Amino acid sequence: MALSSDINIKNKKAYFEYHMLDTYVAGIHLLGTEIKSIREGKANINDSFCSFLNDGLYIRNMHIAEYSHGSFYNHEAKRDRLLLLNKKELKKLRTKSEERGFTIIPLRIFISTRGFAKVEIALAQGKKDFDKRETIKERDTKRELARVMKR
Repeated sequence: MALSSDINIKNKKAYFEYHMLDTYVAGIHLLGTEIKSIREGKANINDSFCSFLNDGLYIRNMHIAEYSHGSFYNHEAKRDRLLLLNKKELKKLRTKSEERGFTIIPLRIFISTRGFAKVEIALAQGKKDFDKRETIKERDTKRELARVMKR
């Protein structure tokens, strides 16, 4: 059985809204129908974020559509899912996220070579409006340069 490692669900809005400081790759604690649904590409992380509850880091507001062939064992579409990280990484993220202006956001979901669902998270700092305008200007200049080089 070939693994479909072409699953790559991205949070494009995150790069526009935040400055990325550190990135981590974490496993996700999923139910059986959730991983099947992710392998079909039916997940959305655009409005999701990460927060600490009790001792673990949870991804919140992540939407994974119900599995099409699931019965009454189907999962809840939006529930808190535990992220699997080392204790050292969790401690570092907890101290940074408690500082003012920092947040933890998911960037993309992918399937590893071993077949596990992974999420790439980042410690991020929100951009100001003028930073967003600069991002738009840079994107436009890159696009213009690509057009000129193409000719």
